Amino acid sequence: MASIRNIAIIAHVDHGKTTLVDAMLRQSGIFRENSVLVDRVMDSNDLERERGITILAKNTALFYHDTKINIVDTPGHSDFGGEVERALKMVDGVLLLVDASEGPLPQTRYVLQKALQAKLPPIIVLNKIDRQDARCAEVLDEIYDLFIDLEATVEQLDFPVLYTNAKIGVAHNKIGDSSTNLQPLFEAIVKSIPPPTGDPAGALQAQVMNLTYSDFLGRIAIGRVFNGTLRRGADVGISKIDGKLVPMRITKLFTFRGLERDEVEEVPCGDLVAVAGVEGIQIGETITDVENPAPMTPLTIDEPTLAMLFTVNNGPLCGREGQWVTSRDLRDRLAKELLTNVSLRISDSDTTDVFRVLARGELQLAILIETMRREGYELMVGKPEIVVKEMNGKKMEPLERLVVDCPEAFVGVVMEALGRRRGELEKMINHGSGWVRMEFTVPSRGLIGLRGQLLADTRGTAQLHALFERWTEYGGEMATRPTGALVADRAGVSTAFAIWNLQERGEMFIGPGMEVYEGMIVGENSRDSDMDVNVTKEKKQTNMRASSADEAIRLIPHRQLSLEQTIEFIADDEMVEITPKTIRLRKKVLDHSKRPRRWQQIKAANEMND
Repeated sequence: MASIRNIAIIAHVDHGKTTLVDAMLRQSGIFRENSVLVDRVMDSNDLERERGITILAKNTALFYHDTKINIVDTPGHSDFGGEVERALKMVDGVLLLVDASEGPLPQTRYVLQKALQAKLPPIIVLNKIDRQDARCAEVLDEIYDLFIDLEATVEQLDFPVLYTNAKIGVAHNKIGDSSTNLQPLFEAIVKSIPPPTGDPAGALQAQVMNLTYSDFLGRIAIGRVFNGTLRRGADVGISKIDGKLVPMRITKLFTFRGLERDEVEEVPCGDLVAVAGVEGIQIGETITDVENPAPMTPLTIDEPTLAMLFTVNNGPLCGREGQWVTSRDLRDRLAKELLTNVSLRISDSDTTDVFRVLARGELQLAILIETMRREGYELMVGKPEIVVKEMNGKKMEPLERLVVDCPEAFVGVVMEALGRRRGELEKMINHGSGWVRMEFTVPSRGLIGLRGQLLADTRGTAQLHALFERWTEYGGEMATRPTGALVADRAGVSTAFAIWNLQERGEMFIGPGMEVYEGMIVGENSRDSDMDVNVTKEKKQTNMRASSADEAIRLIPHRQLSLEQTIEFIADDEMVEITPKTIRLRKKVLDHSKRPRRWQQIKAANEMND
């Protein structure tokens, strides 16, 4: 047991966690010399590679001399906080990675707060020290301030600090020393992270923290053995979340080595394990002795703050591109997601084909929708809405801490946009580099659609990072999207002539030659009302000769909205239609004669909230 170290790497998005794990794996000699390796080997998911973020917590293991180091790579975005909370339960210490230029950001605060609550000793790593704007001394002071702000103990404040350039795989105890590899980091882990506790001969306790699936082995439960020894072929009991004890036999056991799993006969306490063939097991349940059961406390996960309606696609173009289109397909897929994603909640609505999905944030919902879309599902989703609670007879809503980094020239624009969304400025820092960091508290519903608006207002330069702060009293109505929509009034194929005539009315979302239907949103109106337009209109051909040449049609390129942008854009009476090949915006009520006017919709919503 003394030769095992379990450590989680925690950091804000894009501060270099996965790159550092890459370098550690390569330098530990875990790969063969002729192995062909890609960058960021731990980002196994296509979406993770495309976006450059870690979405799923994954674990690996390497050996430094005689010590086995189990590493858990955790997501840096608070929307995937359910993954972080599970990962921290599997380890005995954390490696906190902070960008040497950007310093601690909201997700740094979030993951560190979770680690300190779990009484895990930290190692601080300042990464990207090669950046021209690196400011190691100031960032280290900011980290100390953050620790004190989070009420860290004296022992937790006595942390080792290393300086790294993960891209080239170098770590220094002091900047400028002679180190040329990551050996100082390996030594710090072995020295500063305590070995796991537990009695190998005691009552068996192994808690499941993650689930994966294999076509050959079925469901695989990944967790940690906290006490006793887990043996292949042993009869054990699964302590379910509801308190029942289900007898089971262990058929296959695996431990981790690099990116591979090694089959073993037994796993001692303190090590991480993958157990195959345990049907029906769930995250948070305990594998324990049948004769002498000792179940562990189930995992507690932060509550979701955002809800969205998922429904079957019932548009005129439904069923053409998707493989899975029925409400049963949708229900089964969402139920499958619940098995591995403990921070999601799913409930039925009044109708059988509509499901209410509760999550941590827009990004988590967008990742789920994009994953389903790539699997061949066809569905529609509504506007995200906040989860409201009743506390002591008062209506409460989630409040977020928002950090905005932007050039000095756009400070006024950002403050004006946040002011309309009930944001309160708490702190403003100017580092003297031409950039300003502003810290706001703002209701969660004020963040819906904010990213797209600020990126447009600041010419794509603003960086936004938000984190759940607390529940606060509901603050009344908030400004909605200031513009209306251009809505197709008939079915057909869009033409260049029609779009050319509509360009001055607003910004188009479609180009010529696209199939449209009545009620489909084809653009954003420059005014606050919706406008029904004909995008299928063709130029009439006559045998009359004009005295002047026909005017050439010059189309402004249309705006191609991403999935996140469409979710941010839609209003209460609109939906996003998602198929494996296409993303469309539409009105809930397609027939324009039955559709309430936009101002009637807003007025009704205001009366309902009052």
